[in-house]
Amino acid sequence: MNTNVSVRASRVKGLAASPRQMLLLAPSAPAVPGFFKEVRTCPSRFEDLMAEMQTLRGRIYVQDGAIDPDELINGRHQVPLDEGSWHLLVLDRDDRVCGCARYREYSSQTRFSDLAVSRSALARSPTWGERLRSVIEEEMTLARRANVPYVELGGWALTEEIRGTAEALRMALASYGLARGLGGGVGLSTVTRRNCSSAILRKMGGRSLEHEGAELPAYYEPQFRCEMEVLRFYSWAPNPRYNMWIDGMTVELRTIPILANHRSETSAFCATSCRS
Repeated sequence: MNTNVSVRASRVKGLAASPRQMLLLAPSAPAVPGFFKEVRTCPSRFEDLMAEMQTLRGRIYVQDGAIDPDELINGRHQVPLDEGSWHLLVLDRDDRVCGCARYREYSSQTRFSDLAVSRSALARSPTWGERLRSVIEEEMTLARRANVPYVELGGWALTEEIRGTAEALRMALASYGLARGLGGGVGLSTVTRRNCSSAILRKMGGRSLEHEGAELPAYYEPQFRCEMEVLRFYSWAPNPRYNMWIDGMTVELRTIPILANHRSETSAFCATSCRS
């Protein structure tokens, strides 16, 4: 075997090796394509994990000063976007959520005003608001032409123990892998500069939006009291340096547990094995 190929393969294997487990929450059973092999229906476990994820996110956001404690509901950071979205979770050795990210697909009929970014401070800017709308509408047209969903990534939160570790990179890789498993996507993420979040996504292939050759700037978001950026991504065009890693993560995602939000179904599997 070629030595360079061997080195790259060992690096992929080393990055994928983690004592923590990844798990996906799906918006519904019908939304899960045949690419994924471990789909389970367990409403109680789904709700438990959703609550644990929102509690983690609330705790991290309060600690970071992004929100006030009184914005939480029973300790949970709940937003309407959580319903109907995919959620990538990382579980620690004790089966507790220690990291999360949200992946929201939109239909071809979606308008700019339907997106979370439309409510950002940048969208309200007299200078940049219309430029933001214009370039995102162009991106949504690109998604329609490519016959893939338009996507918003958000809801990022990591416990202190895994910040600055390979786990953060694995989550970014998994986001690209999820997009590929779902058939592709054109998307964006409004991401904070806090905790190197934007730097990680830029390293993976995220890019600033541009309008007539001018990059849209970073901006201060009063809602979260921090500097943020709007980054775009294409599922088929990450940083080429990470393609092999993304391929490996896509294969891994195919067999990780997926819990579907489908309360109309019951499953005997739920009572015995849905925590495995």
